[in-house]
Amino acid sequence: MRKNWYSLLTAFCLISGCSPLNKDEISHSSEDIVTKNLNIPWQINSTPKQMWISERTGGLVLLGPKQKKTSYSPKFSEALADGGEGGFLGFLLDQNYDSNKIAYGYYTYEKSGRLVNRVVEMRFENDEWKESRVILDGIPGGYTHNGGRMEWGPDKKLYITTGDSGEEDLSQSLKSLAGKILRINKDGSVPKDNPFYPSPIYTYGHRNPQGMTWDNKGTMFAAEHGSSNYDEINKIKPGKNYGWPLVRGDEKRDGLESPWIHSGNDTWAPSGIDYKDGYLYVAALRGESVKKVSISSKKITSIVSNVGRIRDILIVDNKMFVVTNNKDGRGQPSSDDDVLLNVSLEKVME
Repeated sequence: MRKNWYSLLTAFCLISGCSPLNKDEISHSSEDIVTKNLNIPWQINSTPKQMWISERTGGLVLLGPKQKKTSYSPKFSEALADGGEGGFLGFLLDQNYDSNKIAYGYYTYEKSGRLVNRVVEMRFENDEWKESRVILDGIPGGYTHNGGRMEWGPDKKLYITTGDSGEEDLSQSLKSLAGKILRINKDGSVPKDNPFYPSPIYTYGHRNPQGMTWDNKGTMFAAEHGSSNYDEINKIKPGKNYGWPLVRGDEKRDGLESPWIHSGNDTWAPSGIDYKDGYLYVAALRGESVKKVSISSKKITSIVSNVGRIRDILIVDNKMFVVTNNKDGRGQPSSDDDVLLNVSLEKVME
């Protein structure tokens, strides 16, 4: 559902006048802006006729060929806690959204004086979004490190990233949902082939993963915020331990997975990630760019500049859609931030 919207793109660009840049090094241009004045956008979703963008402060923005921008305020059963890195994070349309108008949300709330994250089913009825039931609860939350990305895998299972919630040791505990990648059925039940069944835990030892994607062979990759630099891109295999907080970078220990690549002394703060034609494309917050990573050579290049902090990306054919996060308290927003950009990949495809 995140990639099936080429017809929307064509219609929307005719309406809004957006057009891609034709430069080898892609930089921000007013011609690239599809819409602006978003409020800390977090995850992009789409159908053939619509595009939905979640906002960390609790909003959902609809873009479509007949109306450039419509904002909604979903009704959750708990008050949203959007301080720090919490709030309304992941948002994922059901695979049958066109017929059932169901989606899934990941949000932070407070319970007994502690922050908690949960995954809920949401329904769009009578022109409003409303939480319809809780799918998974009790994910430890914190002022930082809430994870929050949700994606459909090739196996049609729901994958969810969670952060360590600022309590590092929870990442190594199979009794906690913090610092994990989770895998569930869309009704909240646990697939029987999960590595720690009946637990929803798929992998553990993560610090703050915020992006997942699969290549055309079905290999899973995840982007993860590291500590003191050393951000990671990992190849994800069920049941494996990815080492946090025991190792980082090139450090090795028996039973722990080493990063597929890491940033070394640089800081990317990677978030959304997508795949196309042998390359991973990674949204970087602190790195203020999109990192293009060759799967065969592991060569890394920056292909977007001068847009500020980047939270999520969505690739359709040779077009990449980028949302910035310059209003998240760590950026330097301009008068029209945050924005959704349409960027051409044609000039950077090898």
